[in-house]
Amino acid sequence: MRPFSYTRAETLGDAMAALAANPTARVLAGGTNLIDLMKYDVERPAAIVDINRLPLKEIEELPDGGLRIGALVSNAALAYHPAVTERYPLLASAILAGASPQLRNAATTGGNLLQRTRCYYFYDPSTPCNKREPGSGCGAIGGVNRIHAILGASEHCIATHPSDMCVALAALAAIVEVEGPDGRRDIPFADFHRLPGDHPERDNTMRQGEIITAVRLECNHFARHHSYLKLRDRLSYAFALVSVAAALDVKDGMIVDIRVALGGVAHKPWRDSLAEAEFAGQPATEETFAALADRLLAGAEGQGDNDFKIPMARKAIVRALKQAAAGTPQVQSDKRIR
Repeated sequence: MRPFSYTRAETLGDAMAALAANPTARVLAGGTNLIDLMKYDVERPAAIVDINRLPLKEIEELPDGGLRIGALVSNAALAYHPAVTERYPLLASAILAGASPQLRNAATTGGNLLQRTRCYYFYDPSTPCNKREPGSGCGAIGGVNRIHAILGASEHCIATHPSDMCVALAALAAIVEVEGPDGRRDIPFADFHRLPGDHPERDNTMRQGEIITAVRLECNHFARHHSYLKLRDRLSYAFALVSVAAALDVKDGMIVDIRVALGGVAHKPWRDSLAEAEFAGQPATEETFAALADRLLAGAEGQGDNDFKIPMARKAIVRALKQAAAGTPQVQSDKRIR
């Protein structure tokens, strides 16, 4: 047993003070990832700060037609919220593709963003892992790496980000609101998660003592033409080998705006907005989508066991974009635990 202190915060100020008092403290919301990591002896926090009593469970309409989603909104509540299903169906679809109904009932919006990256070696303290113990080495490089990254990896880490919801949020260019000792910050979603580089132990760009309070979505034109395609080893309760969040704004068969984010291929949801911009004004055809796929996967590199992900990702991008263009999104399960 590893002892730790437990604080139930009543206000945001209480939570930030508790985090500031102990650099090893961790925030507890749904606990669907943190508790597992503590059981595996991967996370060893000296203090737990429970934020479930904070007023962060609302989904608010914004004046510009967007939404502000509180950090404690459950994944299930978010996926089935009328404003999300009507205006951001890509997000609802991605959430329903992830985990099980029971986990979606417990998991929170903020917690989903803070999931630790996916890697066999990270979850096994008996093996080397630079993410868990910086400087110990990466067991996945040259090891069992079928599920690992093909984009944005480094010599120190080839782990992948596990979230489905975050892939959709990347495509929708969400904004993450955080509060900390220095006040509030708005972080563009593309800047929230990190590639491993020389510091794979750092998953995101949050500062010590900061707490996610909300995720903000701007008004968009992707409600009709979208698709979330997730390729995995089994249909239920499995992480993506490759996933694609595709969103299109199409007029008279021509691309006005196009968004593509990939999951299961990198340390963070993978999106290249510069590549997307090159295809605005082009016809929404399979040839265009294939060219974009090639552009997005330029520089992709397998590690042996996961070489198959490169052609798989290319086909998945084209398929998801064809579904989005036709207005026939990939169907996700809508079964709920009530």
